[in-house]
Amino acid sequence: MRWTTAKIRQSFLDFFAAHGHTIVPSASLIPKGDPTLLFTNAGMVQFKDYFLGVRSPQHLRVADCQKCLRISGKHNDLEAVGRDTYHHTFFEMLGNWSFGDYYKQEAIRWHWELITKVWEIDPKLLYATVHKDDKEAEDIWLKMGVLPRERILRFGDKDNFWEMGETGPCGPNSEISIDRGEGACNPEKNHPGQKCFVNVDGCERFIEIGNLVFIQYNRDASGALMPLAKKHVDTGTGLERVAAALQSIEESKRLGKQVILGNYDIDLFQTIIRQVELRGEIYGQPVKYGADAEKDISFRAIADHARAISFLIADGIKPGNTDREYVLRRLMRRAIRHGRRIGIHGDILQGVCGIVVEAMGDAYPELREKAGEIGEVTAAESFRFDQTLDRGLELIAGWLERNHGRRFPGELAFRLHDTYGFPLDLTQDVLREHHVDVDVAGFNRLMDEQKERGRAARKDDAVAPEISLGAGTASRFVGYRSYEGESEVLAAGGKDGEHVAVVVAETPFYPEGGGQVGDRGVIEAASGAILEVSDTRKAEGSIVHVGRIIHGEAGDFARGARVKLKVDRIRRDAAMLNHSATHILHYALRDILGNTVHQAGSLVDPDKLRFDFAHQGPVKDDALATIEEEINARIRENAEVTTEEMAYDDAIKAGALAFFGDKYGDRVRVVRMGDFSVELCGGTHISRTGDVGVFKLEAESGVAAGVRRIEAVTGQGALETIRKREKILEEIGAQLGARDGAAIERLEKLLAREKELEKKLRAMEQKLAAGAGGAAAEEEVRQISGVKVVTRKLDGVDPRTMREMADRMRQKHGSAVVALGSDLGEGKVALLVAVTPDLTAKIKAGDIIKNIAPIVGGTGGGRPDLAQAGGRDASKLDEALAKVAALAALAFR
Repeated sequence: MRWTTAKIRQSFLDFFAAHGHTIVPSASLIPKGDPTLLFTNAGMVQFKDYFLGVRSPQHLRVADCQKCLRISGKHNDLEAVGRDTYHHTFFEMLGNWSFGDYYKQEAIRWHWELITKVWEIDPKLLYATVHKDDKEAEDIWLKMGVLPRERILRFGDKDNFWEMGETGPCGPNSEISIDRGEGACNPEKNHPGQKCFVNVDGCERFIEIGNLVFIQYNRDASGALMPLAKKHVDTGTGLERVAAALQSIEESKRLGKQVILGNYDIDLFQTIIRQVELRGEIYGQPVKYGADAEKDISFRAIADHARAISFLIADGIKPGNTDREYVLRRLMRRAIRHGRRIGIHGDILQGVCGIVVEAMGDAYPELREKAGEIGEVTAAESFRFDQTLDRGLELIAGWLERNHGRRFPGELAFRLHDTYGFPLDLTQDVLREHHVDVDVAGFNRLMDEQKERGRAARKDDAVAPEISLGAGTASRFVGYRSYEGESEVLAAGGKDGEHVAVVVAETPFYPEGGGQVGDRGVIEAASGAILEVSDTRKAEGSIVHVGRIIHGEAGDFARGARVKLKVDRIRRDAAMLNHSATHILHYALRDILGNTVHQAGSLVDPDKLRFDFAHQGPVKDDALATIEEEINARIRENAEVTTEEMAYDDAIKAGALAFFGDKYGDRVRVVRMGDFSVELCGGTHISRTGDVGVFKLEAESGVAAGVRRIEAVTGQGALETIRKREKILEEIGAQLGARDGAAIERLEKLLAREKELEKKLRAMEQKLAAGAGGAAAEEEVRQISGVKVVTRKLDGVDPRTMREMADRMRQKHGSAVVALGSDLGEGKVALLVAVTPDLTAKIKAGDIIKNIAPIVGGTGGGRPDLAQAGGRDASKLDEALAKVAALAALAFR
């Protein structure tokens, strides 16, 4: 095969490098500094600030191959993946960019050269489209003489106009489409009466292989298009669809007949799919792609998801329960489920993602760098989900046996999600095979109810079931210096599929107390059953381990059973650093702010520490800096940390401080740090203060009257925080073209310049507002029962300028009701009513707006003296303004 996916990718980059473009690496799938996007979903994302004018580009011509993910928000193709041959979650976008440099002529000519000369696609198969009002682009195509007039097509905004959002840079585009032949036509996907052609929804015969966007306008808040001072080119070409087109042509020539390949038939995907087949052989379930249409859906879904999974992990995402982490977990569990559908019950992800690394690692070095991590994460998640998947599928199968053809209850879908970790879309996917719908509304209702019961997810996820401890039942904590142990079960509660609680005679698991969170880890029974402990708590003199059975049955942990206990050491150690740091923090606060400071609460978890303390008023910045310096000095001192048990009264007499919220018996544990800190504490601690590494204060705030809060990080967490901030400062410096002190000076000059420009712009806007309205009607003044009613219809005047006009009109007329209506274009309307203060007792601006806004198809409201509204029917603007006089007549009769 001549045109491999890798060669196409490289040929694109080489072509534009030869035309003066700087080749830049793909940006991360995690957009930097853009909270509006969960993932990078298009090639232009990393260049967004250049179009907005926020940053200046280092290079005026750029080309890249951008990794993209569309699985959330507006761009969500997940449900279609696998069910056809061209939808993906992860895909590669080839792009070349001009930031105020070349424009339409070069963009069109170069892409035509790339497609027909480099990739050698027959021009007879190609069509060009342009925006119906973009005569410039159309003329370029005509003058090039490469296509007959009938294959240069005009379309409207829907197909040939690109916008970043409702406002901002935008412009017409020109697309190049290829006719793949009658064999690619799928009439079933067309709407009634439609025939396959360019830009026909559902048509698989004519596909776009080049999209050239000409960014020449800025759309303002009113919807008006204003020409940009600099015009840009933004192109996007889907690598997978280009590969499908080129490899189809090659196969057709080789076999002497037309061959239509889908995206999943290209060399890259076939390499991944062959690995899926190999996994089937390894796990004793030989299965081949192309032998069964239903199983082919699973092959394609696994191949697609494996790419997305590999790249997400390489970009630093781990499977979890929120935002991006949940998306990754969802993809992984869907892939595992599809593996089951084709009979593969073993770990499918590790091997398939491994082949993704091999196949794409040359183009994306981060895959090779994170290969080990990709393998570890996929193996762990496969093990975690595999243990519960069978039970969930059994539950669905049992329901199907009893309820043929009925709707799957939302309650059961919720139980699958909550108990077995089945995302709703996975349940729908399973049931779709049986032509059964899910009560999604019922599922959503239960999800909302769960959220209302409390948003503290950790506690909600670890509610301990009832457990009978019995008289005299007590357990002993033996984990101050150990993380593992063996013991006997004294009591247990809960059942399969629910939370399970276990109490043992001796445990290394620290129970939540003194602000330190309870340990997590695993408890293994002699039978091999495994309890994943999600929380550890104190209850009636015992230590209760709460979690879920991930292997085996609840009965394996019955009273008398021998078990092995293993604490999550990494998590415990991280929490331990933060706990010891709270003792040093408590000392420093009292040393610097005075002995009136005392602890009022704390939270110590592996990621951070939070410390509440009694103090009047905010802590000044210089005091905070001194506190942080003192803490780090004590850390560097590397003082010894010792513990000792003694009588409570003796400990207090010796000057030990008691932590907030803890209950103490006659005998207490005293923690000493060097010669500066002595506190009563039952928590786990480091051996020397130097083990904390570094302390970084993150925030100081008030939480109640006379109570302040400090939040901080330590150890590795502190280093990561510092590095992130250094990176941000480096990026700011790079954008400013200066470093360190010079960057601050440059920023101060830019801010001063911005204020100056804003002042000038404001003056210009006010000047324009004085004469706004263009050729629109002048103001109309009526006397209604001795009161002036002033109305004016405007063209293209934005709401802010309308407010300024209304203020001047009220001043001009002294006592009046003022109503303005502006036609913003494309049917959009803005209304504003202003009433002078002397009239608001009888007529209110808000009441007028509520009466006239529905006339133009809108709603609005406001204060008695000023109200605004928007609408969608500009043709009724005169009628709306005319009604103001009638309303005034009623008010003043």
